[in-house]
Amino acid sequence: MEERIVIVGAGQAGGELAAGLRKQGHQGRIVLLGDEPHPPYQRPPLSKGFLQGKVALSDLYLKPLSTYERFDIELRLGTRVEAIDRSARELSLQDGSRLGYDKLVLATGGRARRLSLPGMETAELENLFSVRSISDIETMRAKFVAGNRLLIIGGGYIGLEVAAVAVQLGLQVTVLEAAPRLLSRVTGPEVSTFIEELHHERGVEFRLSCEARGLELDEARQKVRGVHVARHGVPERLDADLVLVGIGLVPNTELASGAGLAVDDGIVVDEYACSADPAILAIGDCANQPSAYMGGRIRLESVPNAIEHARVAAATLMGKREPYAAIPWFWSDQYGLKLQMVGLSAGYEQCITRGSAGGKEFSAFYLKDKRVIAADVIGRPADFMAAKRLVSSRAQVEVTRLGDAAVPLASLAA
Repeated sequence: MEERIVIVGAGQAGGELAAGLRKQGHQGRIVLLGDEPHPPYQRPPLSKGFLQGKVALSDLYLKPLSTYERFDIELRLGTRVEAIDRSARELSLQDGSRLGYDKLVLATGGRARRLSLPGMETAELENLFSVRSISDIETMRAKFVAGNRLLIIGGGYIGLEVAAVAVQLGLQVTVLEAAPRLLSRVTGPEVSTFIEELHHERGVEFRLSCEARGLELDEARQKVRGVHVARHGVPERLDADLVLVGIGLVPNTELASGAGLAVDDGIVVDEYACSADPAILAIGDCANQPSAYMGGRIRLESVPNAIEHARVAAATLMGKREPYAAIPWFWSDQYGLKLQMVGLSAGYEQCITRGSAGGKEFSAFYLKDKRVIAADVIGRPADFMAAKRLVSSRAQVEVTRLGDAAVPLASLAA
C-alpha cells in the first residue's frame, strides 16, 4: 500500500516540501492542505510590492496551479484541520470528514499577534489591520487613500515596510515603537539611526519609547478614531483613520498541543524536523528547532528558513537524515533600498561599520570574541556574500581591517 504524506499548511514551507518530495522521487500520495483559498504564495511582497499595487496576485504564487497537477500533489484549499488523532493517524477536518496519514508534516505557520488593549474586546474593527495574508492586504489597500492618517503600532520590519509604501502613496504616517529605538532587538544603534533618518526624509513621524494604552472607537464601535498612548509616561491621544498592528507573530501550535506534542514557542522538533512522534514532523515558522549556529534552540520566521527546513524534512521523509545547519538570514526592501541581514546580533560586544550611511551604502558587522556573529548590509550586495562567509566560518578577524573599506571583505572571509 502506498505511503500517504499529509502536509498541513500550504505556505512557503508546505509548498516547498510537497514539490521537494516529488523532485526527490517520492512515489506515494502527497496531500497538501491549506485553509486559505490561495495556493502557496510568497508573503514578503505583501507589505511591499503587492500593497503598492506593483505585484499582481498571480505573481505571488510560488508555482502555477498546473505544477501541482503535474507533480500529482493533491492540493486541497479552504480546508481547515480541527484535530489530530495520533493513535488512529487521522485528521479531523472542519467539514466533519477524516483524513488518514502515514506521515504528517505540520507547516502551520503563524498568525499576527493581536493587541491586548481596552477597546479590543469588540468584534473586528473596520480600520484595524495586520499583515499576514493576501486578504489582509486586499482589505487594507482599498483604504490607502492619499491624505488618510495611518498609525502603525510596532517599529519592526513589517511596520516599516508598510510605512514606506504608505507615505509614497500620500498617506500621513506615524509609527509607534515601545523601545527607545527602531529594530532594537535585531540591529545596533547605527542601523536604527539610519533607518529612522531614511523614513524621516520621506515624512514619516515616529513616537519612540511610546506605548499604546487604548483605542478610542466611534459611536457604532466599528472603527478606531484615535489611539491613547503614553510616551515616557506622558499620556497623549493620536488621531487615526487607519491603524496597522505590526507587533510580531504567534506560531500556530494549537493542533500540536491538542495532540499532546511538546510545544515551547513553537512545535518542538529535532535537527531532522522530527517531533517526539515518529510519524509527525514540523517545519517553518511554527517549529522550534536546535541551531548549531546558536548553540541552542530557536524558532525562525523567514523565507530562507522555510525553504531550508522543507529541504531537511524532505530528506528525512526520504530516509536520508540531513540535519538542519543553515545560518539565519533575512531581507527587507524600503524605498528601493535592499537591507540584507545574516546571523543574529543578540549579545554582540562591538559593532564595526564600513561604507557611507549618508550615501545609503554601508554595512554593520556585529562581533563577539572578535568573531563576526551577524551583519546588516544596506545597498552593498558583495558585502553581504562576504558577510555570510564571515558568520559561517566563525573565524576571528582583525577589527582594524574589518573597518577599513580599502581591505576587501573577501580577504577576511577567506
